[in-house]
Amino acid sequence: MTPALTVGLTGGIAAGKSAVLDRFHELGAVVIDSDEVARSVVSVTTDGLADVIAAFGADVLLPDGSLDRSRLASIVFADDEKRALLESIVHPRVRAEVRRRVAAAPSDAIVVNAVPLLVETGLVDDFDRVIVVEAPVETRLARLAASRGMSRDEGLSRIRAQASDEQRRAIASWVIENDGTLEKLRERVDEVWADLVAEVATKPGVEPPTGRG
Repeated sequence: MTPALTVGLTGGIAAGKSAVLDRFHELGAVVIDSDEVARSVVSVTTDGLADVIAAFGADVLLPDGSLDRSRLASIVFADDEKRALLESIVHPRVRAEVRRRVAAAPSDAIVVNAVPLLVETGLVDDFDRVIVVEAPVETRLARLAASRGMSRDEGLSRIRAQASDEQRRAIASWVIENDGTLEKLRERVDEVWADLVAEVATKPGVEPPTGRG
């Protein structure tokens, strides 16, 4: 089944994609978090995790047998070849699971899929529309320090490993600036949602989704 509209949601690390995705869910979107999907495809007992262990060794595991994501990140973000190797293991599995979830969505759904590396992985053409979330670099660094305990250098390394704001803007249908309060962010998401619903309303035989509040 094909949903009424597929929307890619992207932005740099700590730009605020999760808060935007949460609001879209409240408004009535079918949401997919590619980060959550990526965790699921390398969870304990999966063949994805087995392939990660084969590539990087058992040292990337926690005592309970699950993936030590922080340790693995420190390895791959310091080595482009190792990062590419990890992506070759994870990305095809993520894409397959995302396709399954999109196919399971109702025909009248607006599906919003949060994809942090949408530009970098060349997935722009997979979506009808693309939304980019932006925040100033200093704001993002402060969020990374507060939420993940990252140093400034670690945060800058992560930011520089991703596409630039300019590259993301070049493929954006909408840009959502997240440099103020949560209330302001939600108001902007509501505006974009109204545009999406209006677009769906122009499609014959399709009723726009109703919100959850």
